[in-house]
Amino acid sequence: MDNHSILIALLLTLFAGLSTGIGSLIAFVAKRTNTNFLSLSLGLSAGVMIYVSFMEMLPKALTSLSDLYGDKLGALYMIFGFFGGIAIIALIDFVIPESRNPHEMHGVEEMKSNYRLKQTGIITAITIAIHNFPEGIATFMSALNSMEVAIPITAAIAIHNIPEGIAVAVPIYHSTGSKKKAFWLSFASGLAEPIGALIAFLFLLPFWNPALDAFILSAVAGIMIFISLDELLPSAEKYGKHHLSIIGLVAGMAVMAISLFLFI
Repeated sequence: MDNHSILIALLLTLFAGLSTGIGSLIAFVAKRTNTNFLSLSLGLSAGVMIYVSFMEMLPKALTSLSDLYGDKLGALYMIFGFFGGIAIIALIDFVIPESRNPHEMHGVEEMKSNYRLKQTGIITAITIAIHNFPEGIATFMSALNSMEVAIPITAAIAIHNIPEGIAVAVPIYHSTGSKKKAFWLSFASGLAEPIGALIAFLFLLPFWNPALDAFILSAVAGIMIFISLDELLPSAEKYGKHHLSIIGLVAGMAVMAISLFLFI
């Protein structure tokens, strides 16, 4: 694993995380949320994550673990990794109250009516940072494994970070009256993703081996499946028409399938 690959993985994670800043800009400019476009985009992000998890990450992890430990034990380790990833992100959702949970999406106009001065925007920024931490690890690890997989995943996570940026910026603006502070705190909350990547780089890479690589790959798949089913698809349904979210979902799968096919 060369330094160039590690640098690219870190930069992709940085890009995905800092897209929360785009959400904060939208919060200040837009009077209403473009629900149809958001529904399509969130569905597309879910399609990318679901397809790559089941068609690329889990099969690759299973093959590696089976080669190392045999078919039965390899499959068991893959299962542990997959549900372990789900458990990590589900635990984060469980311990953060829904009213302060940035993975419970909100539109611009809804946030302005519900989150006023009484809400503490700082807490919202902290909770989104907690949420983004495992996503940063997931993006970084996927980039180390396969660049053709990492780029669509980075785009998908960046898209779903935009409404999270709105969820951070609007309450901070209403609690401080400062657009500048709201933008920078929203922007900074996305730094949790590259920080997650940096932690993975510092603490996981020194012990890197094929078994750890495959186990983490299966855990990353679990994280992405949970985010897609618990957050992206319900939010896509909430924001727009049912068929738009499904069209986005199928389009995301098609984009990922074509991307993987071209790199065979």
